[in-house]
Amino acid sequence: MIALDIDGTLVGSDLVVRERTRSAVSAAVRHGVRVSLATGRMITSAVPIARALGLRDPIIGAQGGLVRAMPGPGTSSAGDLLHHEPLPADLAREAILWSREHGLDPHVNHLETFIIRADDPNVDDYSAFLGGAARLVPDLVAAITRPVTKVIAAGAPPRPMTLLATARERFAGRLEVTVSHPAYLEFVALGVSKGRAVRWLAGRHGIPLGHVLAVGDQLNDLEMVAAAGHGAAMPHAPEAVRAAARYVARPLAEEGVADLVERLVLAGDRTARGSARALEAAR
Repeated sequence: MIALDIDGTLVGSDLVVRERTRSAVSAAVRHGVRVSLATGRMITSAVPIARALGLRDPIIGAQGGLVRAMPGPGTSSAGDLLHHEPLPADLAREAILWSREHGLDPHVNHLETFIIRADDPNVDDYSAFLGGAARLVPDLVAAITRPVTKVIAAGAPPRPMTLLATARERFAGRLEVTVSHPAYLEFVALGVSKGRAVRWLAGRHGIPLGHVLAVGDQLNDLEMVAAAGHGAAMPHAPEAVRAAARYVARPLAEEGVADLVERLVLAGDRTARGSARALEAAR
């Protein structure tokens, strides 16, 4: 099984999956390898990338809080809901208020809808990036009356990262806090992570974690990279993620994901073992 982060791992700011990466991942699928995207995004935003890669397996979204089946060709649905661990409403409201107190601008993702204050000047940018339907509300805190998938708080870098330790101390034992991008501090249900979702999905497929390649580039990928038998970090990943990884991939500009898949998955057994040793030594 292969689990791939999207932003900063598969694609850059242009959101384009390059041909070598597309070819390598598609070849792995044809060889019977299970390949899933594992992202902080909404599933609807990840589906076009999954389709571009020819993927058929479920997609992990919302930092692992959500898993959906890959929708059928030509459909506009997000796919059947397989797994969902939402954040309790009271904690979501508390996270919103805390974020505002610390100079961040929060909004809420719930399944394939994002909930945002009606006067937010960035609503169009969020809509384009997230690929979900927007629900505009006059009072974000009052609008959260039921559990939601996650709270995401935006701020100018490096503000989200500098607040991470403070947020984790404040919410310890009640919810999880991570950074998915230098501009985003995110709050999800206690225990939720991409690592736990990859473990759940691999178990559903009957695949040992030792047979999983997982690749990511941010702190929200740490648990996934650490859990997989073949965890790989992009070279620009934070030190904690690189330290947890078995391999450090080539840069995104050099299509590092394609290189890993070619050397560890598509090569013959003997060649793959040699490549793994070489990658570990280079690390």
